[in-house]
Amino acid sequence: MKISLDWLRDFIDWQGSAEEIAARLTAGGLNVEGLAEFVLAFPKVVVARVLEVQPHPQADKLRLCRVHDGAGELSIVCGAPNVRAGLHVLLATPGAELPGGVKIRVSKIRGVESQGMICSARELGLGADAAGIMELPESAEPGTAADEIYGFRDHVLDVEITPNRPDWLSHYGVAREVAALTGSLLGAPAVWTPPKTAGERLDWTVEIENFADCPRYMAHLVRGLKIGPAPVAMQQRLLAVGQRPINNVVDITNYVMLELGQPLHAFDRGKLSGTKLLVKRAAPDQSFTTLDGAARALGPEHLVIADSAGPVALAGVMGGARSEVDDQTQEVLLESAFFDPLVVRRSARSLGLVTDSSYRFEREADWAMVEKAAQRALYLLQQHAG
Repeated sequence: MKISLDWLRDFIDWQGSAEEIAARLTAGGLNVEGLAEFVLAFPKVVVARVLEVQPHPQADKLRLCRVHDGAGELSIVCGAPNVRAGLHVLLATPGAELPGGVKIRVSKIRGVESQGMICSARELGLGADAAGIMELPESAEPGTAADEIYGFRDHVLDVEITPNRPDWLSHYGVAREVAALTGSLLGAPAVWTPPKTAGERLDWTVEIENFADCPRYMAHLVRGLKIGPAPVAMQQRLLAVGQRPINNVVDITNYVMLELGQPLHAFDRGKLSGTKLLVKRAAPDQSFTTLDGAARALGPEHLVIADSAGPVALAGVMGGARSEVDDQTQEVLLESAFFDPLVVRRSARSLGLVTDSSYRFEREADWAMVEKAAQRALYLLQQHAG
């Protein structure tokens, strides 16, 4: 389990070095197997403003862009469909080296000189989106170094998790350990507070076929979402512990799992059929396509979450492609649950699909955290997803 020291400091007042906290934890029984410095830096990448966009004379899908990088005007060839005049972007100038070893230099593309590259999130290692270039707010001044916006330094602890301590599979659990070892106070994350009076009655129900498989299941309907990038600080922490940012909703569910240890899942409400979720065993030889795009054969040994059209998630392991959150999502049904560890373990092993979620459920997630993690995610969704 990778633990960010920057993240830990949200919960504990630790002023010592990374080496000192690693030694204290190891002496206290939580073995720190490794300590590494994480650096997110983008030398020679700056903010630029797109002044003009014209068609490329030799390629229909390319555009000739005139941009201003704060020091002067440059000519850039770009193939992104969302490039347009007035846009503020991240420009890799000649001499920049991007994640993956891509080196930027002045070059000719289809006979036209390009003096750099306008970058997508994936090209900078800041997300999964490669369909278009990153769009920055107008407040981002041309010439500003990308490091001023996205640069980040952290120390990451690689801790060994014993099977009897699933609470260590979270930053909050490790922070609790540090607080106990040092006598410092343990802070709590901000959460959404349910209203004291009954609100609108939702046309949605959850039915559990066998409570031995799933003794606790919570679902919250979230409306008015605006899908976009997660906050920079959240992306930085996810990257530090090896997670690739995707979008604000998916990143928030992953963030809360790594923070509190409770896996969550967000279903696109608009893609669900009917008005009921059913937690049940799969039918014999039932086909199900998971989020990774693989079609999997399920049977009665697998626990699924289903709507009126069939399974939408493999309980405790992975969601389904049919209900995946995407750029068009406006409402989500947020799941937080406690699944039988043995059922999850058998499902994951039989399908060769061990995930961050199944790894935690197999070790028995915290019963009380089902509610607290949902409330934490709802708070973050209100703050960062409209």
